[in-house]
Formats: sequence, C-alpha cells, structure tokens
Amino acid sequence: MTCTKPEQKTGVDYIIRATGANHQVRIFAASTREMVEYARQIHNTSPVATAALGRLLTAGAMMGCMQKGDKDILTLQIKCSGLIKGLTVTADAKANVKGYVDNPMVMLPPSPAGKLDVGKALDMGVLSVIKDLGLKEPYVGQTHLVSGEIAEDLTYYFATSEQVNSSVALGVLMEKDNRVKRAGGFILQLMPFAQEETIERLEKNIGKLPSVTTMLEEGNTPEDIIARVLDGMDVEVMDKLPTQFACNCTKDRVEKAIVSIGRDEIQAMIDDKEPIEVNCHFCNSHYIFSIDELKEILNRSK
Repeated sequence: MTCTKPEQKTGVDYIIRATGANHQVRIFAASTREMVEYARQIHNTSPVATAALGRLLTAGAMMGCMQKGDKDILTLQIKCSGLIKGLTVTADAKANVKGYVDNPMVMLPPSPAGKLDVGKALDMGVLSVIKDLGLKEPYVGQTHLVSGEIAEDLTYYFATSEQVNSSVALGVLMEKDNRVKRAGGFILQLMPFAQEETIERLEKNIGKLPSVTTMLEEGNTPEDIIARVLDGMDVEVMDKLPTQFACNCTKDRVEKAIVSIGRDEIQAMIDDKEPIEVNCHFCNSHYIFSIDELKEILNRSK
C-alpha cells in the first residue's frame, strides 16, 4: 500500500544541451516548473524550502545528464547550520531527479532585497557531490557553501573540485498561493582551450542578463536563454532531454531494506504485534507491512 500522489505533468519540463563559440563552451539550460511544483506538493514545503529544493533539483537534473554512463548516478547533498538543516537530490543520466529537504516547513522573513532568503535558510555548511560511476567506490567532491544561494555554491564547486570555470544560474518564482510559477536555470562551462576573446564576450553577456526567473517570466524558453548567454557566438544545439521528478522506490526494494536490518530486528517487529510503516524520504510514499508479511520476510531471510 502506498499513499496517493498528485499527478505530475510529464513531458513539459526539458533541458537543452548545446555548445557555442566553435565548441569553446558548453551550456545546459532547463525549464523545471512541473518538477519543482510536484516536489512542493508531495513534501508540503514552505516557500523558502520550495525555492531551495527547486534550485537543487534543477541543478541536479542538468548535472545528471552531464554524466557519460547510462547507469551513472549523481547525488547533491547539502548539510548546513541554517534552519533548513540540509537537502539531498539524486539524478540519473537521463535527467530523472528526486530530492527532499530535512526541514520542509522552515519559515523566514524575506531577504533585504525582498526575495525568498535561501542563503539565510542554509547559512554555513558543506556541499557534497557524489558520483556513483559503477566503480568500487563513488567519487566524492566537497566544498564549503560560499553563499547558501546554491547557484554560487555550485559555481565554486566546479572551479575548486573539478577545475572547470563555470557560471551557474538557478531560480524559482512562487505564486501568491505558494504554488510554483516558474523554475529553471542554466550551467555554462568553459573548455580548457577557450580563448580570452570568448571569455570576455561571455562575461559581458552574463553581466547584462536579468535573473533566470525574470527571463522565464518574460516567456524565454531554455533555447532563448542559451541564445542570450551566447549572444554574438555560434550556437549548436546537441540535444533536447525531458526531465522529471521520478522516484524508483517500490515495496520490493523496501522489503530488501528490511531484510538488511537482520533477523533479530525483524523478529522484534513481529513481537510488537503491530504493522510497520516505512516512508520514502524522496517521494514521501508510505509502505505498510502486516505481521504476516513480516513473518514471510523473516522466513525468506533464513
């Protein structure tokens, strides 16, 4: 038995992958409104938690499709001192993404600029980027949060941990009723052979860009955003990828997790004579196991 989920509109959100300036730069741009709104509904997040999770989901989707192997898994994890406490997002190479917030009900006054204060919600902390490439041990890169605004933190991560000069921009715009109105972002990365003239042009272009949410609110698509970032350069679109919030939890997978805790623990659950309920952090599904089911699991785990 699982809880009923709100319907997610699939095939609406997408990512454009492109190169520019004769392959001196690569860029990913995404529109993720449906994904972020779905996450807001299933996790019942406050506006500032929605903004934080939405930004990290958007980044995770774009970084997920940067991976080379079809089975590669990317996890973005933030542990922080702010009231939100932490966030976790996982993405695969097909831009399927899932995530949750440790404290989804965090409430804060607006920032001095009158915006949702994601930086204050996170405050100081550590960003971990974990890449499971099918090897014995996953690759783990870590950096301290530089602002808590997530986009700046990822820009800093790329520069220090992967030695890739990048520009990351992310945004989530809320309706007055707390629904998600717009969400998206872009990740621009320089190739090692990028020329100084190209770098100067990009800095000029990015310097005059409005925020991601302003561009989306103006009706700009991911294709339009790429054209604005790479204004004056040749652009070659490589791919258009659908992206969505997708969790792969099932009752069978949860059962395997129960088996892993050991026979003594399972027997203790049976002795309590009460069904148990297991919750998936990522999608908030609830799985209930009756006493008879626990007894079957115990028998199979011999």
